[in-house]
Amino acid sequence: MTRLSPVITSRDLPLAELHALRIDGELVAVDEGFTAVDQPAGIAQRAASLEAYCDERLIVEQRSAAWVWGALAAPPARHELCASIGARSRSVHPHRLLVREVVITSSEWVRVGPVAVTTPLRTASDLARFSTRYDHALVDQLLTLHGLTVDDVVTDLSARRNLPRKTMAVARLTQSTGRAPTAHPRYLNS
Repeated sequence: MTRLSPVITSRDLPLAELHALRIDGELVAVDEGFTAVDQPAGIAQRAASLEAYCDERLIVEQRSAAWVWGALAAPPARHELCASIGARSRSVHPHRLLVREVVITSSEWVRVGPVAVTTPLRTASDLARFSTRYDHALVDQLLTLHGLTVDDVVTDLSARRNLPRKTMAVARLTQSTGRAPTAHPRYLNS
């Protein structure tokens, strides 16, 4: 007997059949895939739903990573992925994905099933640094779910030299906790 993956896509069954099973209450949607209604959509299922977009060079990041880690209830309309600067990767789904090249170390991402995802710490840092409209509640939810604090993110940011948007990120993070950033010379070297 053939065993289906935790997230079923149109590669497994025809799309019409998948939608019929969803209407019948047998499946629930997980981004563009589906999972059995009795199998809650957790971190593994959310990550697996992105497998079709991710080759071995791409890493799920920012709001997409926050969704995988459970801090967002619904996936973003456009998934955010990154590749290490030397990986030279580009999107094969330009309307569904935003791919950028970044400086990232192997300690800043983990494999969740077949997909690489930025760690909750790196995800919070990136959201503070790059969000057009910073979402305090999203970052707080991500940190709470994974046993992290704003101080963990600020410490991580301050340890990195020549990091673009570091000062802005620290200000955003500390404003969300209602306290001023600690006077530390490394915060000012961004």
